[in-house]
Amino acid sequence: MAALGRHRDLPLQTIESMKRSKRKALGQHFLHDQNIVRKIISLADIQPNETAVEIGPGRGILTRALCETGSKTFAIELDHRLYEILKKEFADVSNVRIIQADALTYPFDGLPTPFVIVANLPYSISTPLLFRLLELRSRVTRMVLMLQLEVARRITASPGTKDYSPLSIGAQFYAEPRLEFLVPRGCFQPKPRVDSAVLSLRIRPSPKVIVKEEAFFFRVVRAGFAHRRKSLRNSLKDAGFPNDAVEEALDAASITSEEPQRRAETLSIEAFARLADKLFEFTPQL
Repeated sequence: MAALGRHRDLPLQTIESMKRSKRKALGQHFLHDQNIVRKIISLADIQPNETAVEIGPGRGILTRALCETGSKTFAIELDHRLYEILKKEFADVSNVRIIQADALTYPFDGLPTPFVIVANLPYSISTPLLFRLLELRSRVTRMVLMLQLEVARRITASPGTKDYSPLSIGAQFYAEPRLEFLVPRGCFQPKPRVDSAVLSLRIRPSPKVIVKEEAFFFRVVRAGFAHRRKSLRNSLKDAGFPNDAVEEALDAASITSEEPQRRAETLSIEAFARLADKLFEFTPQL
C-alpha cells in the first residue's frame, strides 16, 4: 500500500515509464512472436520423457510451448511479480513447476537430470549466467539460448577474428556452440536497443582439449587477452608470470617461433592448451 501511496498522484505515463525502467534494469525484454517460439521449440527438440529447465520465463510464452511438448518443465524466474503471475497461470498444469530464484545462485540439485536448458538470458548478466550454466554441464545435454547478438558472435568466434575472446574459448572448451538464427528487435516488448540471436550449445562429453590443470589454463587465457594490443609475451609477463617461464613456455609450445610479437587472439584453443601446460611446468606453483 505504501508503494501505491507514493505513485497515486503521478500521471499514468510516468508510472508506466517507471515500470519500463525497472524492467530495463533487470534486462527484461519479453518475447511475443509465436513464430520465434516455434523455431526455438523445434531447435530444442525436447521429447516427452525429457526434463526442460527454462531460465527467465517472463510472461510465460515459451513456458506454455515447453509444457505442450509433454516434458517436465521447471521455469526459474527472479522477478517476484512475474513469479506470482506465472504460478497462478500454470497452477493447473501438472508438468510445469515455477521456481522463484536467481539462476546465478540456484543450486539445481533437486532437479531431475539430465536436462535441457532453454533460456532468454537477461542481457545485463548473459556472460556470467552462461558460465554458470556451463558449470552444470555434467547435468545438461544441450542448451538453446536467446541472447544479445554481439555476445552470440563472441561465443562462436574463431581465432584471428575481432570477436574471439576468453568467452569464445570458455564456451567452446566445454560445448559446441552454433549461432542458429537472428531475432528481430520487434519480436520483443519492450523493444531492445540491440539485436538478438538464438544460439545452440551441445555439451561435449569431454573438454575440447585435455589440459593439466583447467583453472590454470583459463588463468593463462585471461592473462593473454588482458591487453589485446600487447603481444602475448608481454601480456603474460604483465599478469605476473615469471619472465623466464614465459619465454621457455612460448618456445616449447612453438607459439612465437615464427612471429615473436604474436597476440592472444591468433591462438587456437589447442595452442593455448599447449602453452598453458608448458607454462604450468615452468611456473612455481604456490
